[in-house]
Amino acid sequence: MISDVAVKRKSRKRRSWPFFVAIISLFAFATVTYAAYLITRPLNIPVDQVYVFESGANATDLANMLHENGHLTNPELLVWVARTGQFERSLKAGEYQFQPDLNLLQVLSKIVEGKSIDHQIQFIEGWTFKEFLVELSKKANLKQTLAEADTDAVLESLGILEQHPEGWFFPDTYNFNTGQTDLSILQRSHDRMKEILEQEWENRSPDLPYETAYECLIAASIIQKESSVDEEFPIIAGVIVNRLNKGMRLQMDPTVIYGLGGIDGPLKRSELDRDTPYNTYTRSGFPPTPIAMPGLAAIQAAARPAETSYLYFVSRGDGTHQFSNTIDEHLKAVRNYRSIVEKQG
Repeated sequence: MISDVAVKRKSRKRRSWPFFVAIISLFAFATVTYAAYLITRPLNIPVDQVYVFESGANATDLANMLHENGHLTNPELLVWVARTGQFERSLKAGEYQFQPDLNLLQVLSKIVEGKSIDHQIQFIEGWTFKEFLVELSKKANLKQTLAEADTDAVLESLGILEQHPEGWFFPDTYNFNTGQTDLSILQRSHDRMKEILEQEWENRSPDLPYETAYECLIAASIIQKESSVDEEFPIIAGVIVNRLNKGMRLQMDPTVIYGLGGIDGPLKRSELDRDTPYNTYTRSGFPPTPIAMPGLAAIQAAARPAETSYLYFVSRGDGTHQFSNTIDEHLKAVRNYRSIVEKQG
């Protein structure tokens, strides 16, 4: 028989359980609330700060960086959130800008989403491969790998079958993140040039005197260097086509200059007569390689030249050119140009 005392004890135990459950629930609620407060309150970032999160770094590295700079008081919390929320494996390397109003969760989200600072590099139409390399070397945010690289090795790594790099990189503005390699920029530029050249060659005019897309690229590079006026490109392409069809030498000054490695001042008669593989005054047909990196307009002009009877052109002195059908017309235009130059002193 159960005594009254035993019954009372069991009754008190049953009544105490709800109390303990309430206490535990209250403690858990307070803990979660405080953790949420710590996670969502702004970090101690007084002004915009830039952090470089290296490839291979983890949540602990990030927490330590923020803590050492006084921007995070509790680094263990960041590590706990990153691991509990399964963020750590998704952290992306890059250069990140953190604003004063960011909280811990927003910092992690920014790195997980890869919202890093974009940098830009611009390659100008008509630049040579050497000028591309110089521009790449100026970008401190790029990982420099080409300074000591052999050109043949670079071409092989990019999958370029030709023996010369000229012409194979598309001039444009490219975005990149801190830590990317200079070679990766060249790869994107090359892939773009390949894509554009293949597309334009596929849509070329019939009966062109070019046998390959590479010859079209060579023609485009000459067109690019001959004029800075896009509207003239198809006409210059037409001149090239007409001269090739008639068996005439191209006689394009930029090819001579490229073969000489550049010149100081106006092109001299002696330089025009100096034979190099690129001298289209002394040699027939195209030079062996492109002489620059052509842009889209020049490539399109080379693939679809204007139908014209022009065989010659010379500068007008204002950035445009005078086109002529006959040698007599051309010589007159040359005299006019020289007169303009003399008047300008």
